[in-house]
Amino acid sequence: MRQRGLAGWVMVAGVAALSACGHVQSSLTPQSDESRAIARTWELSAWVAIPVLLLVLLALGLALWRNHGNGEGRTRDRNLWFSVLGVSVLGAGLLAVLAAQGDGQGRSPQGAATDPVDVRITARQWWWQIDYLDPDPARRFTTANELHLPVDRPTRIELRSGDVRHSLWIPVLDGAQDMVPGQAATITITPRKVGRYRGQCAQFCGVQHANMALDVRVDDAAGYAAWQAHQRAPANAPTTRATIAGRAGFNTACAACHAISGSAATRPAGPDLTHLASRHALGAGATPLDRGTLETWIADPQRHKPGNLMPVVPLQPQQRSDITDYLMSLD
Repeated sequence: MRQRGLAGWVMVAGVAALSACGHVQSSLTPQSDESRAIARTWELSAWVAIPVLLLVLLALGLALWRNHGNGEGRTRDRNLWFSVLGVSVLGAGLLAVLAAQGDGQGRSPQGAATDPVDVRITARQWWWQIDYLDPDPARRFTTANELHLPVDRPTRIELRSGDVRHSLWIPVLDGAQDMVPGQAATITITPRKVGRYRGQCAQFCGVQHANMALDVRVDDAAGYAAWQAHQRAPANAPTTRATIAGRAGFNTACAACHAISGSAATRPAGPDLTHLASRHALGAGATPLDRGTLETWIADPQRHKPGNLMPVVPLQPQQRSDITDYLMSLD
C-alpha cells in the first residue's frame, strides 16, 4: 500500500509540473482532434504502463522473498528467473501493443479533410514564414510568426525548411513534425476551441533556437474571415510627413530584404511586413512589439536577438524614427 501511494503521488506531481506550462502550450490540455487523439494514447499508455511496472516489481520482490533461504540455490535461481521472465514478457507484450496503437492513433489524419484551409509554413533561422494558399492568386497572402486557424474547420499545413532542420510543435493542437531541407511534409489540424496558443521549434537549429516561437490564434468563423480580408488588403498608405519620409527611407534601406504589399518593397528574404503593427511580438517572440522595441531593433537587431541574420543598417536618428513611424502605421 505504501508503494502504491508513493507511485500515485509521483504521478500527480509529474502531471502538476507539466500542467504548469499553461493551457497555451501544454499537451495535457488538447484543443484539436489531433491533439486529443495523442492525449488519449498517452493516458491509455500511462494507465497500462504503471500497473505493469508495479507488477514486475511485485513479482521480483515475491520471488526474492519466497526463495530466500529455502531449497537449493539452483532451484531458487530458476524460480526467480521464471517469475521475472514471465511478468516481463507479459509487460513487454502489452507495451508493444500500446506502441503500435499509439503510432497509428497519434498521426494527424491525412486526405479526409473537407473544405480545408491550405497553408504553407516555411521554417527559417529563426522565424516562420506563413503563406496562405488559394487557387485564386489574388486571395493569397503571406505573413510571419503568427498563424491563424478557423475553429471547427480543418487546416492542411504543408511544412518546409528554408535552411537547416527544424521541427514544428504546437502541443495544444498537434504533435511535433520534423521539417527537413529539400523535403515537404503535411499535417492537418482541426481546432475545437477558440483561443491563443503557442508553438515552437522543437529541433535545435542554431544559436537562436529558443527564440523561435509561433503565435497561434484560433478564431471563430466571422473573426477568421475578417482577419483574412484584412491580411489580403495592401499596406496602409502613409499620410503624415513622418510616415511618408519613413516609407521613402524604408524603400532605400530595407526593401532589399523585406516585402510590403502595395509598395516597392517586394523582396522575401526577411519577414513580410505588410501588417507588421497588428502582430504582438518581434523576432518570433524575442520581444513584445511596440514603438520603442521596434526602433531599438532597427538600430541594433542583435540587441534583442543575438545572431539573427538582419544586418545593422546605418541610419540617421531622424531616418530611423521616420521608418519606425511608418512601420507602426502598418496595422
